[in-house]
Amino acid sequence: MEDLFATDRTRPLIPRIRDFIETELIPLETADYLTGPFSNVANMLDQKRELVKKLGLWGLQFGTDEGGLGLTLCEFGQISEVLATSPFGHYTFNCQAPDIGNMELLHKHASDELKERFLEALKTGRIRSCFSMTEPEFAGSNPTQLGTIAAREGNEYVINGHKWFTSSADGAAFAIVMAVTNPDAAPHRRASMILVPTDTPGFRLVRNISIMGDSGDHWGSHSEVVYDNVRVPVSNLIGGEGLGFTLAQERLGPGRIHHCMRWIGISERSFDLMCRRAVAREIEPGVRLGEKQFIQGFIAESRAEIDAARLMVLRTAHNIDRFGAASVRNEISAIKFFVANVMLKVVDRAIQTFGAMGITDDLLLAWYYRHERGARIYDGADEVHKSALARSILKNYGLDVKKKNG
Repeated sequence: MEDLFATDRTRPLIPRIRDFIETELIPLETADYLTGPFSNVANMLDQKRELVKKLGLWGLQFGTDEGGLGLTLCEFGQISEVLATSPFGHYTFNCQAPDIGNMELLHKHASDELKERFLEALKTGRIRSCFSMTEPEFAGSNPTQLGTIAAREGNEYVINGHKWFTSSADGAAFAIVMAVTNPDAAPHRRASMILVPTDTPGFRLVRNISIMGDSGDHWGSHSEVVYDNVRVPVSNLIGGEGLGFTLAQERLGPGRIHHCMRWIGISERSFDLMCRRAVAREIEPGVRLGEKQFIQGFIAESRAEIDAARLMVLRTAHNIDRFGAASVRNEISAIKFFVANVMLKVVDRAIQTFGAMGITDDLLLAWYYRHERGARIYDGADEVHKSALARSILKNYGLDVKKKNG
């Protein structure tokens, strides 16, 4: 952890959360629970959720007006790192994506009726949700291009479209859907966010998409979804018409902090496994793996990169708290691609240190390798963030580079 950003609220919380993770969750990281459907472990984790509530650690992401501690983004980011040291951490504390982002959206922008019907149940963990934006027919790197249409007919929206990577749709109570409501408006003002209960006629979960051989289920899934003449009341609109892109950007700023701190937690767990292996593995009589310079290089580079990544992310979170996400767009772009790559390099080095064992499901590392490769793609591919950052920097030097493909 980084004491530079620690506060009187995080200092007592983090050791308690770390103890819970080590005592209650890490023992559940068996091959059966990690490689089988998420539903295999969900009931067990739901019991752990009740324990979290009894310990007074539930709802750490909520503001004081919602019954939480009112942690800043920078404070919660430090907690998120600790939760990420187990794949089950965020779910057990009800801080998991996409629910954490949807809770924030509903709290800030939904009507009182929607809050009463959906937000309270989401906050207590009685239901789950999903976020439905990405479409297979259009590049996810350009969210202004959407084929899903929400046509208004009287007091209803009629939604038709095709989505995929609607994460956690399997078993979710509702989706927040990005759909075009104002097709003649400017590109960034065409789409809106609409809440759709998943039991609405016409909502169809086609499949859970197989990710490197694992289709998953329950919360641990990414679904393909079809909206076929789905009718919902106009009152299910979140924010206002044409504000979908604006709300998505508002959601993504803090969301990228959550992702990046989660990746740092994964990096720390992988680093710990790598170091333990380096110390314990004897490669010839009296010689440990950690005595070899290649492995020492893995360890030194990983330590430096993780520490640098953490400082970058917490500084960005601190500045979002102070000035808002719009003022630190460059920093948000930088941490997104930098931290994702640090995490994947550390996981890869840890696998290499374990040798053949590293690619088996006897270890957590193979799970990370399968499920976290997407970090360089979702929420904006590396190339998109690098291009945006470079164009912004060059503009300060007098070169206004127009956005182009390729």
